[in-house]
Amino acid sequence: MDTKQTRFLQLIEENKGILFKICKIYQDDPEDRDDLLQEMTLQLWLAFDSYRGESKFSTWMYRVALNTAIVFFKKQKRRPDNEKIPIGFDKAQENTLAGEKEEQLTVFYKAVQQLNKVEKALVYLYMEDVPYDDIAANLGITPINVRVRINRLKTKLKEIINNMNYEYR
Repeated sequence: MDTKQTRFLQLIEENKGILFKICKIYQDDPEDRDDLLQEMTLQLWLAFDSYRGESKFSTWMYRVALNTAIVFFKKQKRRPDNEKIPIGFDKAQENTLAGEKEEQLTVFYKAVQQLNKVEKALVYLYMEDVPYDDIAANLGITPINVRVRINRLKTKLKEIINNMNYEYR
């Protein structure tokens, strides 16, 4: 293996958690998550020569992966086979998940999928403990706007989750 490929694989391995979280936020179906992960990895490899080291690799990787996820999500929404499953249809499968935390995460990620792309990015960056100034720089908004939006998102996610729980009863 040449050094470029070795370096790329090492950096991806060190930062793979970013890719998994983006996949989980943007895709509900495990097969779609695998497809998205593969697409993000391909796009990162194709763009690897453009990484100049002016920022941390994880920051650069996040931007490429997030843009790839957004494009992938938009293409997927246009597919004719993308029909909504009736509410409660997959409830039986959720109940078989191991542990209460896993079920809570599943509900959380389903709620996050109902957000728009900017809101999803805010949730992801907030979950990663990215400072508000950095979130603002990534999204092109002010740090005060970041605080306001995150507080509104917390309320919105609670409402979505409460509605989801009501529908499952």
